[in-house]
Amino acid sequence: MVYQNVLSAVVSALAAECIDNTAKQAWQRLYAAGDARPAGPSVSPADRLNADCWVFARLHSQLKARHWAALVARYSTHKLRKVSAIHALVPLIASHAPTLFVDRAVTTWAIPQLKGAEGKRSTCDWIVLPAGWYDMNNWDETASPERTRRHWRGLIIKTLEGMVSEALIEAEQILIAEGVLRAEAA
Repeated sequence: MVYQNVLSAVVSALAAECIDNTAKQAWQRLYAAGDARPAGPSVSPADRLNADCWVFARLHSQLKARHWAALVARYSTHKLRKVSAIHALVPLIASHAPTLFVDRAVTTWAIPQLKGAEGKRSTCDWIVLPAGWYDMNNWDETASPERTRRHWRGLIIKTLEGMVSEALIEAEQILIAEGVLRAEAA
């Protein structure tokens, strides 16, 4: 199994535990998700799932805890793991903001507001937060000025995105060493 890039490998591995094993219609077996060309018989669904689970285990064991938590909080579709990763990230964020503000900023970064009525989609099984969670006025009990709150949120998001970037670089090195990235196969 060879992945096109590190992000596709990470997302696929993090989604592996939420993949259903239900039977698919014929047209669904003809194309791989996110791929414009026919998938063909080269990789069976079972082999793909095995590879994704292997990559999941390899990254989980070899990445630093903060890098793993950043990737899971940002890209995982597993609700419990995502919430646990958010809780692991909050104490790692150095900020002048109150703890509640940091907690809400990390949570809304990891669980962005979905479009639609109150963020809900009829076919979506994502975590949906109440609309009040996305209002920064509810994040700060000391009533700091909006400019200050925006500054705090910007720094927190910059820190989180930096963690994700570092994690992807580390994950890429791990996957290159294992020979599962497309650039290595060519």
